[in-house]
Amino acid sequence: MDNSGINTNPTISSDSIKMQERLAIFLALIAGYIDATGLIQWKTYVSFMSGNTTSLGAALSTGKYGIVITSIIVISCFLLGIYAGTCLSLWKRIKNQILTFYIVSGILIFYSIIAYFYDINNLLSIAVVGFSMGMMNTIVTSVGNQKVNTDFVTGTLNSLARNTAMLNMSKDKDEKEEYKSNAIHLLLLWIGFLTGAFIAPFLLDYFGKWTLMIPALLLMICGILISRINAKN
Repeated sequence: MDNSGINTNPTISSDSIKMQERLAIFLALIAGYIDATGLIQWKTYVSFMSGNTTSLGAALSTGKYGIVITSIIVISCFLLGIYAGTCLSLWKRIKNQILTFYIVSGILIFYSIIAYFYDINNLLSIAVVGFSMGMMNTIVTSVGNQKVNTDFVTGTLNSLARNTAMLNMSKDKDEKEEYKSNAIHLLLLWIGFLTGAFIAPFLLDYFGKWTLMIPALLLMICGILISRINAKN
């Protein structure tokens, strides 16, 4: 059963695959932006759980319990976000999976407004934003037949290298085309995440406490546009 925000059936049209690709890149850019923002503001990754797991293991052995608590909270909230997003996508009463866009956007908007007027504890901040990132990771789970993760890049780079190797080793023309397409999708996904992380410091300096309003509004607009496209189809 599909658990993404848009159709990921293997028989979907090339137009739908292009939409998946663009949406995945868009979400990766936002994830990179928010992850970089979390690293700068709270010294913690809010979507890159491999880094947090490494930090947790190292902190456990060195007795740095502040890092232990921070890592456990962000990892737990990220997992809860994925759990909630997946349950929401599988809920039969929810006909429009774009609802996840609005929920994540709403959480970020609400957080930004509260953070502007009050000083929010760092642990609460990473819990809220980590949960949002977990939910966002369930919106698009594949591009065509290629499984993707929009919130972190370790799996993306692994799949990119594997598809590139299979492209070079395969002798079948159709297989080579599929591997080439997958490799391009994955490379663009990685570039999207990198771009988001690159621009985050500049916008953070300019917008300050309102910096998370940017991805929140972009998600809201994207959700509206996707809903209109789905309604036409």
